Amino acid sequence: MRAWIGPGTPYRGVVLAVSGGPDSTALMGCVALVATAIPLVVATVDHGLRSGSREEAEEVADLAAGFGLPHRILAWTGRKPAARLQEAARRERYRLLSGLAGEVGADLVLTAHTLDDQAETVLMRLCAGSGPTGLAGMAPARLLDDPAGARLTLGRPFLGVPKARLVATCEAHGWPFVRDPSNTDPRFGRARLRRLLPLLAEEGLSAERLARLAGRLRRDEAALAQAAAAAFHDLRRTDPAGESDPAGEGRLVLDGPGLAALPEAVALRVAGLGLEAIAGHETALRLERLERVLLGEVLPALRAGGTCRRTLAGLLLTARGGRLVLEPEPPRRRPPAG
Repeated sequence: MRAWIGPGTPYRGVVLAVSGGPDSTALMGCVALVATAIPLVVATVDHGLRSGSREEAEEVADLAAGFGLPHRILAWTGRKPAARLQEAARRERYRLLSGLAGEVGADLVLTAHTLDDQAETVLMRLCAGSGPTGLAGMAPARLLDDPAGARLTLGRPFLGVPKARLVATCEAHGWPFVRDPSNTDPRFGRARLRRLLPLLAEEGLSAERLARLAGRLRRDEAALAQAAAAAFHDLRRTDPAGESDPAGEGRLVLDGPGLAALPEAVALRVAGLGLEAIAGHETALRLERLERVLLGEVLPALRAGGTCRRTLAGLLLTARGGRLVLEPEPPRRRPPAG
């Protein structure tokens, strides 16, 4: 904990995300035992999804006051979606936390995600058909989208700590906590997988091993990302259309033979970087679709010196003349009226 908020920390201020459960209560309690070197505020997001949530947030405020820590309650107001509720709640939670960080001048948000949370995340992404990037799970630290454009880091100091240890810490210190009933609600996928973890552990697939798998994949992903970034830089070519034709704007050209010669894992990432360069983060692209189009059609055409045109998430990929051109998909022509 001292590495995050103690003397020598690179951060200016921190927001602690504390829901009142045992994990985040342990986070707040442990922070209170450390000599902090930066300004700190505790934040509880009241999602308003069940009765009593406001009272629980106020109980966290009382506990924070007992620790001598300032506290804010952040409310999720407005209509709540009927589908993918937990996903929407997560997005809103980070939006509110980021907004508070900007308000108080903090550049660090700390959450109490545990080793058990990491294992559940890996299982969820495995069920969803994720590739290595998804199975790498949660990172100990990553950048958060900040509405003000400031650099804001999300840190998870307990990511390698079992939940049971944090529960025991709260009980040993007499720190009161609540248990969120949604954590055991079978309507939610994470809760259903949580019930499976003890059975999987009996077969050897423990939370520790799932978290270790995530760490290994994260390490490999970092190496692949570095290789892909270097290859993307080397394979970019001047776009002839962009030099003389304004319609060439928004296009990106890659050297075809060079792309086709790359290991497939790197080629996939290079293509992904190209698509992201054109569409930004607006495009939602599933790995299965990228694999099918790039590995199954585009790269074979480049190797054979042929031509291939395919659309992917609103973008057009054209393999022709030893080059791969990526550009926005042209608008479809409407049939003439009458």
